[in-house]
Amino acid sequence: MSDFANLSAKDFNPFLSFSGHRCCQVFHFGVVPYQEALAWQRSRVAKCKLDPALEDTLLLLEHPPVYTLGQGSDTRFLKFDPACSPVEVVRIERGGEVTYHCPGQLVGYPILNLAYYQKDLHWYLRQLEEVIIRVLAEYHLQGSRIPGLTGVWVEGYKVAAIGIKVSRWITMHGFALNVCPDLSGFQAIVPCGISDRPVGSLEQFVPGIQMSQVRQQVAIAFADVFQVQLIEA
Repeated sequence: MSDFANLSAKDFNPFLSFSGHRCCQVFHFGVVPYQEALAWQRSRVAKCKLDPALEDTLLLLEHPPVYTLGQGSDTRFLKFDPACSPVEVVRIERGGEVTYHCPGQLVGYPILNLAYYQKDLHWYLRQLEEVIIRVLAEYHLQGSRIPGLTGVWVEGYKVAAIGIKVSRWITMHGFALNVCPDLSGFQAIVPCGISDRPVGSLEQFVPGIQMSQVRQQVAIAFADVFQVQLIEA
C-alpha cells in the first residue's frame, strides 16, 4: 500500500473548499489483476445507472502484465499469437487499439456522470489529458498533445494512453501513465496502433521518480481539473 492510502482529507484542503462541487471517492487498490478491476468498474457503473446521484469515483492502481484491446481494435497490431501468449490478453468495451499494462504504470479509472459536467466526449478526453499535463509540469516536463491522436507525449515519447467507454454519460476505463514500468512488453505490440511514435516513461526524464508521489499528484490534478471534492475511500 502506498503513502497515498495514508493521506487524510485535510491533505486536499485546497480542492475541498469549493462549494457545490461533486464529491469524488478516491480508491487505491495497489496491484490488481485486470479482470478484478474490470468487474469492479462494471459493478460501479451499473449502480450509477440505477442511481445517477451517486458520487463519482476514481480508482488509482497498477496491473500485473496484461494486453488489452479496444472493442474494435485490429489484431494485426499484435506481434504474437494471442492464443499462445504467456501474458493475458483481454478484449474490452473501451475505444482505441491495443495497449499494455504492467507494474510501474499508474492506471486511473474515473467513473463520472458527465451529465454533471459536460456531455461531450471530446471535452472529457481533453480533460484527462490535462490532468496528465499538469502532473508532468510538477516535474518541469512539457506534456504535449498531437492533433488527431489521444494521449500525452514528452519530447516525442508517448507517456500516457487514454481509452474510455461512456454509457448513459457514465464513464469507465480511463488513462495509463507510464511512471517507472518495464517497457519491454510494448515491443510485442504496435501501441495504440501508432507505429511511428515510441512509448516512454517519466523515469526516462526524472530518474528515481516515485510512484507514490505521482499518485498523489494525479489525484490533486484530477480534483483541480474536474473541480471535484476528493473523499478518501
